[in-house]
Amino acid sequence: MTLKPRHKRAAIVVGGLALLGVAAALVLNAFNSNLVFFYTPTQVAAKEAPQARTFRVGGLVQAGSVVRDGVTVNFLVTDTVKAMPVRYQGVLPDLFKEGKGVVAQGQLNAEGIFVAREVLAKHDENYMPPEAADALQRAAKAQKEAGNSMAPGAQP
Repeated sequence: MTLKPRHKRAAIVVGGLALLGVAAALVLNAFNSNLVFFYTPTQVAAKEAPQARTFRVGGLVQAGSVVRDGVTVNFLVTDTVKAMPVRYQGVLPDLFKEGKGVVAQGQLNAEGIFVAREVLAKHDENYMPPEAADALQRAAKAQKEAGNSMAPGAQP
């Protein structure tokens, strides 16, 4: 049985499309498994963050919250609205300080503690991680709106 040239071309096109579809599915699957989203402590408290997946959390290191136990460091990350506990084992960046911007990457454990695998700190006097700066701006805006809604007729 021989195929007509028109049928051969159609079979090649269908086969090519099938291969392209499989390749796209593999690429999208790999891309999806490597995506790491950023959440603020407020979003984590609202359970918007994934429970069994790696994500980033950022904000400011709450003053007075850093507790070192050998190579384990516990601290709070706050967006000025909510704070969440973070545990990290390892050497922190030299610029990690209380009251400064930080972004941590890791997962929530069963106790609700964010176990960080990586901690990023600011690298100069004026820099703050963009995600952390945005989170702080959103938190300040939400606090301002909540303050305005609680006092009707109040002057802005």
